[in-house]
Amino acid sequence: MKPAPSLTRYAWLSIFAALATIGLKASAYFMTGSVSLLSDALESFVNLAAAIIALIALSIAVRPPDEDHEFGHYKVEYFSSGVEGTLILLAAASIALTSLERLLHPQTLEAVPIGLLVSGIASVINFAIARILMRAGKAHRSITLEADSHHLMTDVWTSVGVIGGVLVVWFSGVQWLDPLIALLVAGMIVRSGLRLVRRSAQGLMDSAIDGIARAALETVLEKYRVQGIDFHALRTRDAGARQFVTVHILVPGQWSVQKGHNLLEQIEQDMRLVLPQAHITTHLEPLEDEAALEDVSLDRVT
Repeated sequence: MKPAPSLTRYAWLSIFAALATIGLKASAYFMTGSVSLLSDALESFVNLAAAIIALIALSIAVRPPDEDHEFGHYKVEYFSSGVEGTLILLAAASIALTSLERLLHPQTLEAVPIGLLVSGIASVINFAIARILMRAGKAHRSITLEADSHHLMTDVWTSVGVIGGVLVVWFSGVQWLDPLIALLVAGMIVRSGLRLVRRSAQGLMDSAIDGIARAALETVLEKYRVQGIDFHALRTRDAGARQFVTVHILVPGQWSVQKGHNLLEQIEQDMRLVLPQAHITTHLEPLEDEAALEDVSLDRVT
């Protein structure tokens, strides 16, 4: 199996994009005085923090296994996306507090056209980077890059909402709509943050691979049953870019060790065609031995 490629270049790309959008969105806020645009700028600071955390996580994840981490360092990506989700929630709280204060003390917006143009340019940058990160995340099974992509796309859609809302305020003259829109943005950001935290928690709790991938593994194993072979105790777990699979293979007791070993090698090879990044462990057992049926559950029956 080829070593996992370094994905840190995508994190650096995200960092540069965050710095650019912070400058653009902050400028848009100072031009207009819109708290909605301020909320958008604050989320870009979260983007920057998340990108830096992603850079650290991706640098650690690619490290080879060592004596203290014999299964690798892939799970660090779940910590990264979990921290990013938490930062998103903190940003939402900050936006909500700022919006409530402005709701009580409305202010007239200024230089709206140029401010929205600057904010729109920042959104285009975020959209382009989000698409790049999503493609890379799916190609390399990186939850860190996928989380960063989802976060940036959330930023894009909230920016679109903010821009539309500020235009409504500008044309209508109803100033309290500006902080109200910012509160709605905060609500959308909370949803994104909770989703990331939940996914990270599932990964840290050794969640199984998705149902489609598991069904594909079972299809591979089922084809050997026509040869008088059986299997049980199929267990899987996701660990960032890697998956881990264990399964017990039952064969006739009179088989030689060599014959059984050859079969396991073939089964593992077929399973890796379905899950190329999986670490697969097979256990050989005799069909006729009743003890082989006592270890189907996680804790062996005694």
